[in-house]
Amino acid sequence: MPPESQNRPMDPNPAQEQFLSLFLRSEREIFRYVVALVPNLADADDIVQQTALALWEKFDDYDPTRPFTPWACRFALNKARQWIERRQRWRALLENGLAEELAERRAELQPGWETKLRHLERCLSVLPDQQRALVEGYYFRRESVESLSRNSRKTVAATYKTLQRIRQNLHICIENSAAPEGAGS
Repeated sequence: MPPESQNRPMDPNPAQEQFLSLFLRSEREIFRYVVALVPNLADADDIVQQTALALWEKFDDYDPTRPFTPWACRFALNKARQWIERRQRWRALLENGLAEELAERRAELQPGWETKLRHLERCLSVLPDQQRALVEGYYFRRESVESLSRNSRKTVAATYKTLQRIRQNLHICIENSAAPEGAGS
């Protein structure tokens, strides 16, 4: 492939060109419309972006004999309503003490999680090297199972099965480690 053709952008199809032309001419008006509905400029930007995606998905339904901006503003109104509804539900949950309840519940559970994490660290340390490497690759380095299976020269199915067995063994190890602490209280 000649070097100059590698730098050339792909030619948009006519529908893309038409959509971009219409949307870019209407974008400021759509933004002004959304800003009148939501108080925050960053939120309005997000809503306009969501509107653009929705418009593109439904562009085949657009009647070119009618004005684009009013059609687009109806989409913007729907996106703004969805945003407001989500915000109101979240606000209602927060006003009803959900945030405080979550913080309290987290504080209650924290000591138990810290204990389980200590047990997990001990259980991980006694795993055979190959199993510990598999767990570290999958959970800590976020490697794909496909990559791990290639490195271990096992099938993907065998790697999944091995991870499942390791998880079961770690769970048993953690529970057994916690049992003496729980028996004394």
